[in-house]
Amino acid sequence: MTKSDSGSPDPDSSANQDDAVWLDLVARLEATDSGPAGPGAGTPAARAFRDFDPLGLAAPPPLEPRSGGRPSSRDGVQHDGGDVDAVRGPRDYEPDDDGGDFVPEEPPSLAGSDPMTVLAWLGAVGGPIALLLSAIFWRSAPPLAVAGMVVAFAASVVFLIMKLPQEKDEHDDGARV
Repeated sequence: MTKSDSGSPDPDSSANQDDAVWLDLVARLEATDSGPAGPGAGTPAARAFRDFDPLGLAAPPPLEPRSGGRPSSRDGVQHDGGDVDAVRGPRDYEPDDDGGDFVPEEPPSLAGSDPMTVLAWLGAVGGPIALLLSAIFWRSAPPLAVAGMVVAFAASVVFLIMKLPQEKDEHDDGARV
């Protein structure tokens, strides 16, 4: 003898409610252009993605009675005058054209560089590469050769650091126009 409690929810009504919500959702999805035939199959003009709202959550902005039927800007979004769906975003503008394209200057030739600076750069870049290649291909390298590569790398880096300017030019902020 089972007795149903009058205060407990009926499991069948919950299932029926879920089915009703599901059928409503399916009906709204079938009413849109994204059916099995694809977008724009039965309509002359395809709808935009922002028009797809199967749950009916999107609503147009409220109309202000004083503005002659134009959309309200109370939502913080700037609207154009005519189209209710025309919402302007951060990328909806044209940048000002400064009139000229930037053309970088030609880098100086390495032929006119200081030979010690070029040698230091070769040691700073080539030292770790030489260590890696010797670890891969020359496994039985003498420890003196490995120490020489490490010393050449360290000396090159120290030389390049010492070659940096000691004081900053007060009129140069690092940017060139």
